[in-house]
Amino acid sequence: MKIMKQRQFTLARVTNTSLVAQILVSIGAGIVLASFFPDSAKAIGFLGDLFINALKAVAPILVFVLVAASIANQKKGQHTHLRPVITLYFIGTFAAALTAVLMSFLFPTELTLITSKIINSPPEGIVQVISILLLNVVDNPINALITGNFIGILAWAVGLGIALHHASDTTKTVFGDIAESVSFIVCFIIKLAPIGIIGLVADTFADIGFDALVGYAHLLVVLLGSMMLIALVVNPLIVYLKTHTNPYPLVFQCIRESGVTAFFTRSSAANIPVNMQLCNKLKLDKNTYLISIPLGATINMEGAAITITVLTLAAVHTLGIQIDLATAILLSIIAAVSACGVSGIAGGSLLLIPLSCKLFGIPNDITMQVVAVGFIISVIQDSAETALNSSTDVLFTAAACRAKEAKALQTSEVK
Repeated sequence: MKIMKQRQFTLARVTNTSLVAQILVSIGAGIVLASFFPDSAKAIGFLGDLFINALKAVAPILVFVLVAASIANQKKGQHTHLRPVITLYFIGTFAAALTAVLMSFLFPTELTLITSKIINSPPEGIVQVISILLLNVVDNPINALITGNFIGILAWAVGLGIALHHASDTTKTVFGDIAESVSFIVCFIIKLAPIGIIGLVADTFADIGFDALVGYAHLLVVLLGSMMLIALVVNPLIVYLKTHTNPYPLVFQCIRESGVTAFFTRSSAANIPVNMQLCNKLKLDKNTYLISIPLGATINMEGAAITITVLTLAAVHTLGIQIDLATAILLSIIAAVSACGVSGIAGGSLLLIPLSCKLFGIPNDITMQVVAVGFIISVIQDSAETALNSSTDVLFTAAACRAKEAKALQTSEVK
């Protein structure tokens, strides 16, 4: 009886430990498992796949139901803070591209180009990227849910929410209850994160490790250094200018509770439920984050802008092409605009590199070799990129909400 009580006490302590602490322990366990038992590590890799697939499966339904229910039950005169959030998204993405340009000039990278077959075709221009985004808006709702097209899901959810705004109270209550039920399922899946993380870490280290990345260490240092500079210097500065408060407690919380999970899931879509739970924990305006978080997973792409810029300039330096300030700024604009279309392109940010390379007249066969290098380092690059993108979604949403709340408080005190 005593032993049983001790086991129950130990289990309770583990269960009540913060999710972040559990994930950190899982990361360590995954690394140890991959180092000493690589075969077993590969065998449990399916746990990570199960976790990611569960998040990806529930995320579209969660966004659709919650957004529609929120708009349907919105009271008259209630306003969201979407405009400042979207403004912060675009400012942050452009700042990321500029930072990547600066880092690439300070630490120029030259590549040993290789040949590799790229299965997917890159878009032919900015117009094609924008047209893909617009077509996603008018996608079939069922297809949008199946494929995880969050722009289409948002469009239909907003439309249905507006229509349901005039429905009976009973109908609104039903939608609200469905939203709560889906949220319950999401909370259960997120509690399983430590188990999924063990599988993801163990499988990654056992399969690839760091041996294949040594030859691209300089490129990775520039990429990761740019992302860290954005996460720890530029983004906090943007948040400070918006809120006029110390940004670092919020910055570190977003990195800790959103970025860590996103690093291992490598999917902004899969991290939407995690971000929504964090926004709820931060007590942000629900009418804002229900839309800004899935929207940020689509258009807030600081990490993608860095990847596009750094790899493009690596090709430029490799070929000895001279670049002036005006061209560098133009590259930043192209990278920022292209990054916003990443979610609509198969292959993500790497397949948007040819758009930037065209600016310098780099031949397509060379460009594709640069893309191939990107795929080789993607196990680290894509993880860090997703962590930056996803944690910034919450960071900028929180900054906009808190700035609005502070302004409203000042107004009430004056009155």
